Amino acid sequence: MPRSVNSVASRARRKKVMKQAKGYFGRRKNVWTVAKNAVEKAMLYAYRDRRNKKRNFRALWITRINAGARMHGMSYSQFMGKVKANGIELNRKVLADLAMNHPDAFKAIIEKVK
Repeated sequence: MPRSVNSVASRARRKKVMKQAKGYFGRRKNVWTVAKNAVEKAMLYAYRDRRNKKRNFRALWITRINAGARMHGMSYSQFMGKVKANGIELNRKVLADLAMNHPDAFKAIIEKVK
């Protein structure tokens, strides 16, 4: 019996990877083995950095809240402790936005927790 290979599926798989490699530099865009490795590595970076993005934004929000709190004579940890104690249910993203774009509203929160 002759050997059966599913070339339709193989070609479709290669075509999918080559489409993902579109726009890459040099042989990464048109040589199958190089493109396959480049796309696989890119997917790993994308997976890793979707998680890192969450960390980076949280760090940014903390930095902004800290800067806003220190302008009113309070550290970040003191401020967040008092926010939780007073039952203010604003997350770090919202507090950072208030500290950056609405300083009067942020000041009102500071006065409330002091």
